[in-house]
Amino acid sequence: MAFWRPIRATYYTTNFARRAAEPAAKHSMRFRTLLVTLVLLLLRSLGQSVGQSSDVREQLRMRVEQLREENRLSIEGAAIAATRLIPEFYERRGFQPAWTEPRAVDELLQLISRMDSEGLDPEDYYVRAIQSLRARASRQKEDYRLQADLDVLLTESLIRLGYHLSFGKLDPHDLDPNWNFSRNLRGKDPAETLEAAIHAASLIRFVEDFAPQLKAYQRLKSALAAYREIAAKGGWPMVVGGETLKPGARATPVAVLRKRLQISGDLSQGSVPDLELYDNDLEQAVKRFQARHGLDPDGRVGRQTLEELNIPIGARIDQIRVNLERGRWLFGDIRAQDDFIIADIAGFRVYFFRANQVAWDSRAQVGRPYRKTPVFKAQMKYLVLNPTWTVPPTILARDILPKVAKNPAYLAERKLEVLDGNGKPVDPKSIDWSAYASRRFPYVLRQSPGRDNALGRIKFMFPNPHAVYLHDTPSKELFDRTERAFSSGCIRIDDPLRLAELLLDDQHQWNREAIERAIESGKTQTVLLSKPVAVLLLYWTAEALEGGSVRFRKDIYGRDWQILQGLNSPFRFKVPTGMPEWYRTAP
Repeated sequence: MAFWRPIRATYYTTNFARRAAEPAAKHSMRFRTLLVTLVLLLLRSLGQSVGQSSDVREQLRMRVEQLREENRLSIEGAAIAATRLIPEFYERRGFQPAWTEPRAVDELLQLISRMDSEGLDPEDYYVRAIQSLRARASRQKEDYRLQADLDVLLTESLIRLGYHLSFGKLDPHDLDPNWNFSRNLRGKDPAETLEAAIHAASLIRFVEDFAPQLKAYQRLKSALAAYREIAAKGGWPMVVGGETLKPGARATPVAVLRKRLQISGDLSQGSVPDLELYDNDLEQAVKRFQARHGLDPDGRVGRQTLEELNIPIGARIDQIRVNLERGRWLFGDIRAQDDFIIADIAGFRVYFFRANQVAWDSRAQVGRPYRKTPVFKAQMKYLVLNPTWTVPPTILARDILPKVAKNPAYLAERKLEVLDGNGKPVDPKSIDWSAYASRRFPYVLRQSPGRDNALGRIKFMFPNPHAVYLHDTPSKELFDRTERAFSSGCIRIDDPLRLAELLLDDQHQWNREAIERAIESGKTQTVLLSKPVAVLLLYWTAEALEGGSVRFRKDIYGRDWQILQGLNSPFRFKVPTGMPEWYRTAP
């Protein structure tokens, strides 16, 4: 028995191993067969993919060549506008399709659908055409023309979207030849930027960074959403005109006025015993409304207040959209960490920003409608205490010479002296003033420093071809007006000494007392700034405040309608300045 045990053990062990090996061998054979099958399928699929990719590349090449040769291409009825950037982009890629990740397409469609929050039209980016073409291309995977068309249309849509967020839909220079704000990608290569966007971890975050990031723009976007919500609920009622509504009155229109102001947020919601009584709460709400709309806040509903109350909600939405477009034109020129000055022409106000916060603001007087203050930017480099005033040619011809011809004492009354070309005084009595009504005046009129000087006691200089600057004024009483378009183009400011103190930023040499002493000396003195400060002369007819309310201003120069017309019209691509030559749209 002892002899048998090892033999039996060996038998059972060997037999078990043999039986166990049989299924393992069969499993191995099956695995090898499956592996070979998968490899063959993969190679077949890869071959199809390579073939498909090659066919799509050929279709893309054909479209690029058409753009190069004919400077035009239409896809699904959509005209391709980026006729230089798209060819450059695909040529750099060797005509390989760019939109191979469905996630990127999904994110682009999300971005397009949200462009109305920027005051723009999603249809400018071919949202419906893309959705239709994508569905057809998905069903007809071997139609390489559809695949190529979809790729190009997606690229065109992204270019437009980034272009509009960075520069605006319209070219401001087409509307105003004085426009000199930057329109470039700050040294970035457009084709490389496009490539980076499509393959970014998040296309949404990448593109949203191109929109203005300043708080003023973001607040205006929030205001647009709020006013659209009001419109979706039916807007606000019209207040019937008639006699001026005054506090203490009881009338049927008062109830409508109350509802109107509640909808716009000027009057809080709540039960009122007498809806038709013009009570104190309603008076305060009217004053808030008037202040927001650039009216004299007297608490009475007269003709002007009634006109503002009855402007439709749709018109206010358009006004916000117009000013969002203005923001896209220029906010790329502003870096939040820098000091800068904004002169709001339509708002009759000037602001000094430090670290993206308002450090000073002032009431302002701007150019009359027939002597508009231009919109432009420049660098403030110095200020002048006790300035002289040399009469500009336009004011000389239109204002001064006719008045002197009628009243020879006018020059003495205004303390204006006549100088020849060498700066030497000329006796006004020796001049035949009537002879210069229609030809060039060969002399210069200059006003000496003093309290009656047209520039006041201080001016802030940012050299520009318009001879426009900020300055003090002896006409202080005009600051109390709600509409302050009184100047000949320059901007008069209230409390200029505080601005000088902030700009000089030197509490030892140039504190408030030192500035006042220098002015009282009567001596003309030029003071250089330690570093230039950007000055932006802008035109805003809608401004969103931190609390959520919106200031609306009259379009005193009649500029809004052109922008609104452009926003509502088909997009026309125009190359920003500073771009490479191949980026240009001209053939």
